[in-house]
Amino acid sequence: MLIRLFDIVFSLLGLAFGLPLLALLWLIGLIFTGSPLFRQQRVGQHQKPFVLVKFRTMRPDTASVATHLANADAVTPYGGFLRRSKLDELPQLWNVLKGEMSLVGPRPCLFNQEELIAERAKRRVFDARPGVTGLAQVRGVDMSTPSLLAETDAEMLENLSISHYFKLILVTLLGNGAGDRIGGNVD
Repeated sequence: MLIRLFDIVFSLLGLAFGLPLLALLWLIGLIFTGSPLFRQQRVGQHQKPFVLVKFRTMRPDTASVATHLANADAVTPYGGFLRRSKLDELPQLWNVLKGEMSLVGPRPCLFNQEELIAERAKRRVFDARPGVTGLAQVRGVDMSTPSLLAETDAEMLENLSISHYFKLILVTLLGNGAGDRIGGNVD
């Protein structure tokens, strides 16, 4: 309950104070891709679908597959900057505010990632809201290793406390962790 309160407060503050940056990134994305926001249906808490919102980092015609299966050439130069800086994640504050996500939790997967869904279901990972960041991201575990990812997610949820919540946010903000592998590259 306390974590949800922090999620609401931090997402509201992030959206309010980050509005000029969000607007600038949206405008730059509009110029480079013509479609600055990326929306995709993902698996949420209790395996319910929700629409995740991010800044677009890949060409608009890129196939809707797990990031590690996407062609590395699909990432635009601007998208590469957004991924490295993690600024592509900022619009997810809206998902957090709406209660579809938490700041800390397992990264939401696609419905076609059946092996990962099965592994997470077995470990009750879907009992929690998906997150913008989590232990797997800090450790560099991505969706290309479904069993290890589900184990790491379950470990995080089992040990999640207020101090662990803040530690994972801080470590992420300080630049630790990598994004999902893209076509064999970590980006």
